[in-house]
Parts: sequence; structure tokens; C-alpha cells
Amino acid sequence: MAEESLHALMGVWEGLRTAFTAPSFRLFITLAFGWVSTQGRHAVTQALVEAGVAAHKHHEAFHRFFSRGTWQPDLLGRLLFGLVVGLVPVGQLVFSLDDTLCPKRGPKVFGIGCHRDAVLSSGRYKVLRFGHVWVVLAAVVHLPFCPRPFALPLLFRLYRTSKECRRRGHVYRTKNQLARQMVEVLLRWVPEGTLRVCMDGAYCNSTVVRGLPERLVFFGVARPDACLTAAPPPRKQGQRGRTPLRGQRLPSPEQMARRRSDWRTLQLQLYGQRRTLQVQSLVAQWYGTAGARLLHLVVVRQQGGNRRCRVFFCTQPDVDVAQLLRTYALRWPLEVTFRDLKQLLGFSQSSARLRTAVERTAPFVGLLYTSLLLWAARGGSSVAQLLMPERSWYHQKVHLSFADILHAAQRVLGQHQSLLPIILESLCPTPKRREFPPQAPLPSDELALAAP
Repeated sequence: MAEESLHALMGVWEGLRTAFTAPSFRLFITLAFGWVSTQGRHAVTQALVEAGVAAHKHHEAFHRFFSRGTWQPDLLGRLLFGLVVGLVPVGQLVFSLDDTLCPKRGPKVFGIGCHRDAVLSSGRYKVLRFGHVWVVLAAVVHLPFCPRPFALPLLFRLYRTSKECRRRGHVYRTKNQLARQMVEVLLRWVPEGTLRVCMDGAYCNSTVVRGLPERLVFFGVARPDACLTAAPPPRKQGQRGRTPLRGQRLPSPEQMARRRSDWRTLQLQLYGQRRTLQVQSLVAQWYGTAGARLLHLVVVRQQGGNRRCRVFFCTQPDVDVAQLLRTYALRWPLEVTFRDLKQLLGFSQSSARLRTAVERTAPFVGLLYTSLLLWAARGGSSVAQLLMPERSWYHQKVHLSFADILHAAQRVLGQHQSLLPIILESLCPTPKRREFPPQAPLPSDELALAAP
């Protein structure tokens, strides 16, 4: 069973071969082997120790893999996306878009800036920390070994502050512009069909939403004081002037929430719990964000707190209210992924300083996370189930988490650490040196001429 699981894991990594040259692919397999096996603080040198190659090859080659390699994280994400589509059809996928802060310090580390920590901050207090901010696009899928969905990271962009870009003479791009870049890359990956993207309120603006094909359906959060308008009336025969883009002004969601009537009750399974909600819905334009597109907006009454209501929207007007709320709730698995990446896989522990190394190390870890979950979906979960320790006091745990999958992978790789040279040779054989035929000895007169 362990050998079959090892072959399955190497099969997932072998599917990424086309993103590398032959020497780089050997480095990738070694680093992935060691990085997954590391249980403490993650680093390139520690990965070499865990892989058992620290005494055989200098660590500089593995550092150059990140700082000077020719591979691109976007191509790795594209190849992993092909493996995801092999498990789940594109029509059933939901994509999640968000960002996360990785605390880090160092005067010579590329891309470090002072950012607001959303985890430690509140509405009254703002906590600032130095570090890297990564904008991430992930595919949310239901895998067979767990009822809750998982977010599989595919695309990464490093956000840098305007001050840091100005100091280095680089072009400044906001988080929304980086998110727009990734959405456009996703459209190139899937040239046909409907794509569903759910995102936080910070990305629900014209930079991300406006001007994209209608087959790209967004699920997001609207402002309670959003300026809503009805669909423009049809143009009349003989009407002069340009055709209006907006209809008459409608009440804002906040004004709708003040009404005591027009509320209807829904019972939905959201975030793993059965919830009872009071909602109102309407179809309208939010021109400042989505242009002339019609949106389906749902106003949900808040039972407590400072806000009277929350407003959710979808750029597909005929979507059902329950489906809209369920799809937006699929944004949360990406937050769980961020926690697992930082606590279990060393997403924020890299010591890279150069630009190319910084922009590749964290995506390497995130894509490694995706590959482990794909391995589990392909049969690695059975090994994780066998290796899961028996806890007589913990009867309610019947499903696997990423921590269980990682533990199973560490056990499998640890049992076969001595086979790593054989694995590397089977996946990417070392090219043989070219042998030249022996040269005939020179005559004595030519030897005299060749002598200095």
C-alpha cells in the first residue's frame, strides 16, 4: 500500500515535468520530497536534510532553483489545473479570490511592506505588520475523503506597496489590478464555458468586475448604500439622443432593510451549520461596479451587531437566492487553506531575499499543497485513513483534514527516503557523457612540431 501511494504521489509530481528542464525537474522532486517531509521550520537547507541529500550535493544548486531557474509558477498552476479538471469538471468548479499576509522582516528582503493585519485588527483597532501580501486564486472542490470543500491554490501574485515600488523604480499595481490579472489568466485557461468566482468585498469593484465576458460570473458583497438602478427602458422609435445606460433610481439595500415587510425566511446549510435567514432580493444595476450588467442582489437581515444587513450579489440575474448564498459561502475554504499553509507547510517561513526567489518560493509551497490534496483524491486518502492514530476520546472525527494527509505523506516518504536516488533516476535519467573514440598516436615528426 505504501509503495502504491508513493508511486501515486510521484505520478502527480511527474505531471509537472513539462514546466521544468531536466536538471530543474530533478531539483524540484528533491525539494518537494524534503519540504513535505519537514516537520519543523521549513527552509531549503532543512528540506535537503530531510531528503537525505545534504551530504551529497551543495545547497547552492537548490537555492538557484528559486533565484535563477527558468520555470514559472503560472505554468505549474496551469498543469495542476489540468489535473483538477481531470477530477472535477470545469462546470462544477468554483474559484475563490482573496489575499493573505505573511509576516516577515529584513532590510534586504524583496517586496516587504507595512500592511494591515486583518486577523489581528478589528473595527476599532488597526494592527500593522511588516511582511509579504499574496493575492491568491484557488479552485474550490469537493474531494471524496471529506464532506467539506477544499480550496486548491493555482495562481499567486505578490502585492507591493506604492512606497516600495517607488523606491525601486517599479510599476505599482493594486491588489485589485493583480486580481484582475489572475482572472484574465483563468479566462485564457478556459476559453469556453461558464466560470464562477467568489470573492471578498475588497475585490468587488469596477477594476475586477467591469469589462469582462458575461460567462465569468462573480459572487461577492455589495455596499449597503450602493447606488442601484433599474434596467434602462427600451429605446422608442424616433427617440433622439443616445440610448440611456441606466434606468430609474431604486432604493439602496440599506433602505430596503428598514422595511418591516417584504422579508421571507430561508433555511440553508451554510458554513457547516443549519441557518435560518430573512432575505429580500431584487434584480438591478450597480453601475459603479458592474457597469450596465444586471445583478441579482440579496439583502440578508443581521440579527446582531452594528450592521443592519449584509448584501450579496451575483452577476447572473436568474440565479436562485439559495444558490447565490451557498456559492458565496465557498469563499471560506480559502481562509482554511491559508491557515494550513502557514501552520503546517511553511508558507511564510522562507528566507528568500532576491526578487525571483521571493516570487517563486511561496507559490512553490502553495502548489505543493495542491499536489498533496490531488494525491489524496487519487488514493492517498486510504493510506492516511490507515495511518490516522486511534483516539478513543475523539469519536466525532471521522473525516480527514489536510493535517492527516500531510502526516500520511510524511510517513510514506520517510519509509522510502533511501529510494530517492532511484526515483530521480527513473523519473529523469542522468544524461550519459558522450564518449569519443580514442585518437591514434601522432607520428614522431608531428610530435616534434607540436612540442613547444
